[in-house]
Amino acid sequence: MPVFTTPELYDEYGDTLQVMEHGLAHFGKSRYMKGQAVIIRCPEDNSLVGEFLRQPGDNKVLIVDAKGSKSFAFLGDNLTISAIKNRWSGIIINGCVRDVEILKTLPFCVMALGHVPRKTKKQGLGCVLSSISLLGAEVSESDWVYADENGVVISKTEI
Repeated sequence: MPVFTTPELYDEYGDTLQVMEHGLAHFGKSRYMKGQAVIIRCPEDNSLVGEFLRQPGDNKVLIVDAKGSKSFAFLGDNLTISAIKNRWSGIIINGCVRDVEILKTLPFCVMALGHVPRKTKKQGLGCVLSSISLLGAEVSESDWVYADENGVVISKTEI
């Protein structure tokens, strides 16, 4: 059980936090994540997602801008297992996932817009971003991301 809830963080730190609007659903067994943001953009291709999740995560949170795509899944069970092995704290996807029956058994926090069975095309596309506007929040590289079943808050510093 984590030592925070996002409502408690908001009550204590208020307007110093960015708050993501409703829209993300939980798919992993874990419902909590905390870590510094790493932000990537993946246009209908999850090659970069795989590249990052196969590297040490240092308890960071990967934020994937799939531009709200509901056509392809940007994460499935195999990449989630890689994320767990490589010590990522969690992943937030502005897009979809697949293998939801397996994801819900894995001890990892996965938040996404939805799910779809189609995997992405592997074309080696994507880029690292220094910041993103996502669901009403402005998130910059190395900002601190806190998420639970209530939602996601972003802080410029660790709290």
